[in-house]
Amino acid sequence: MKRLHLFFISLIALAVVGCSTSLDTYKNVEPHLKLEAFFNGELEAYGIVQDYSGEVIQRFRVDLVGSWEGNEGVLDETFYYADGSTQKRIWHLTKTAPDRYEGRASDVEGVAEGKVAGNTLNWTYVLNIELDGEPFAVKLDDWLYLVDEDNMINRTQMYKYGFNVGEITLYIGKK
Repeated sequence: MKRLHLFFISLIALAVVGCSTSLDTYKNVEPHLKLEAFFNGELEAYGIVQDYSGEVIQRFRVDLVGSWEGNEGVLDETFYYADGSTQKRIWHLTKTAPDRYEGRASDVEGVAEGKVAGNTLNWTYVLNIELDGEPFAVKLDDWLYLVDEDNMINRTQMYKYGFNVGEITLYIGKK
């Protein structure tokens, strides 16, 4: 009986994991997202970071300036945190196909890879952050949803060793 119980728990866990949304769900949703159009010029963002329990552990604002030349873009981000600290990140973006992008930044391990379908970008990468004064690498599963031509919502799940350790929610708007 105990094995049967364990089997059903495992089956339910697999079903829940298998129920995640596919990027293809958004392929016909408009307006269609083109990073080189949205992340071009001055933007402003507001967000929160939540830990694994859902507690808000950080609030922040970001000034962004994007520029593109052909398939190459630069996104210059300056973060202003509620605790008074600031942070700078400069993304170097490349459009590698009509619906695919790559990105590099000094605090990103390797290459961030993203794919667009309709109004949505799914972007995955490993970000090096500092936690209690120590380096801490987390895998980010980043979903950006274009609301309209001037506004975007960004939801990000953070993972360490396959476990969800937090979430970022961000609003981005053109100035």
